[in-house]
Amino acid sequence: MNDIRAITIDLDDTLWEIHPVIYRAERRLYAWLGKHYPRITEMFSAAAVLEMRGAIWKEFPELSHDYTFMRSTVLSRIGSAAGYDDSLIDDALHVFNTARNDVELFPEVRPALESLRSNYVLIAVTNGNADLQQIGINDLFDDLVSARAVGAAKPARKIFEGSARDGVKGFPANVNVVAALALAGIGPDETRLEIWADPAIDRNIHRIEVEADSARFTMSIENVPTEANPRTGRITALSVIAALKSLTATLRVGT
Repeated sequence: MNDIRAITIDLDDTLWEIHPVIYRAERRLYAWLGKHYPRITEMFSAAAVLEMRGAIWKEFPELSHDYTFMRSTVLSRIGSAAGYDDSLIDDALHVFNTARNDVELFPEVRPALESLRSNYVLIAVTNGNADLQQIGINDLFDDLVSARAVGAAKPARKIFEGSARDGVKGFPANVNVVAALALAGIGPDETRLEIWADPAIDRNIHRIEVEADSARFTMSIENVPTEANPRTGRITALSVIAALKSLTATLRVGT
C-alpha cells in the first residue's frame, strides 16, 4: 500500500447502522410537525408523507442525489396544502438532521480511523446529510464529500465537471494535460474538464474534444502505466526523450 496516499470512507452502514437512525429521525420529525403544525399531520399520515417523497423523486430525477432538496420540497408541499408557508422548513430540517446525526459508532470505528489517519489522508463520502462535527468524528477526517455538493450520488463515476482552472484547484496531480491544453488554447476558464474514476479501467485515459471555427476533432489516449510508478504513464519518459532529441534534430515532423 506504499502508493496509496488517500482513502475515501463511506459513512452510513460502515461506521454506524443507519436504518434505525433514519426511522427514528422520521418519527421525530412527524411528531414535531404534529405539535407545531397540527394541520399537516391531520391531513397527511406518515405513510402519505413517504409516498409524496417517492413521487417527488420521480418528478425531479436529476436532483435525486440531493436529499435536502427532496425533504424541503415535501415539507413545502404538505405545509402549503395545510395552509402554512415555507417558514417551517428550516426548523423542520433542523429537527430531522439533529436526529439523523445522533448515531452510535461501531466499537472498532475510532481506533481504526485513528490508525489510518496517522498514515493516510481520509475523506468521508456520503450521499446523505451526515455532519461529522455533530457526530463527533470531524477530527478523524481531512474532508467530506457529499452527493449534494458534487451533484451526483455515489457510486457515480464522474467526480468532477467544471473549468480547467477549478480542476487544477481540486485535482492538482491529475490535470497536467488539460492545463497544457488550456494554456495552448482558449484559456483555463473556457476550457472544460471532466474527471471520471472507473475501477474497471487499468489505464489512464484522456479524451480530448476540440470545437473550433476551422475544424472539429476528437482524440483519445490510453496511457499504459509504468511498473515502478503507476501514476506515471510509459509515454511520459518517451515524450521527454523525444522532446530533448528535437532540440538538436535537423529534421522535425509535425508542428
